[in-house]
Amino acid sequence: MLVTRDVRVGGRPPDPPGIATSASTELVFDDFYHAHFRGLVVQLTAYTGDRGQAQELVQEAFCRAYARWDRLAAYQDPLAWVRRVAWNLGHNRWRRLRTAQLWLLRQRETHVAEPSPDRVALDAALAKLPPKQRRAVVLHYLADLTVAEIAAQEQVAEGTVKSWLHRGRTALATHLRDTNEEVRDV
Repeated sequence: MLVTRDVRVGGRPPDPPGIATSASTELVFDDFYHAHFRGLVVQLTAYTGDRGQAQELVQEAFCRAYARWDRLAAYQDPLAWVRRVAWNLGHNRWRRLRTAQLWLLRQRETHVAEPSPDRVALDAALAKLPPKQRRAVVLHYLADLTVAEIAAQEQVAEGTVKSWLHRGRTALATHLRDTNEEVRDV
């Protein structure tokens, strides 16, 4: 691709800063690419630590430059633009990789120790209790609530809570004893 700048009299806006003002500037993209590709790859390899990734980044930067070559060829230093794009692409890729790694770390399976046989037996015994007794036992023994606090929460008399706790403990003892005997039989 051969790019030449033509100067239009009266209708052309002034050049932005950093753009060459010479009317006879000719820059061929293929020559530009071949002259600077290897040097940019060396720079990006030092930055990324991976030559293949550096080649991809520089190639992408040159592809973007090619799409804008009619404007870019007029710049005083089009190589600076390509270099900045390649470095930005490298930085963005690094940032995306870091974000992905952090997300994967949060998604990692955490191995929790399996419950002990006592815990399994207790859960099974609690499941056999009526809901009100189960709730009273759990709130009193696991949540450390007093009888008065449970009564207030459940909107019943304290005597009712005491009755639930007594019946729940008796039923738990029976269920746990039965479970223990089953384990011994095996």
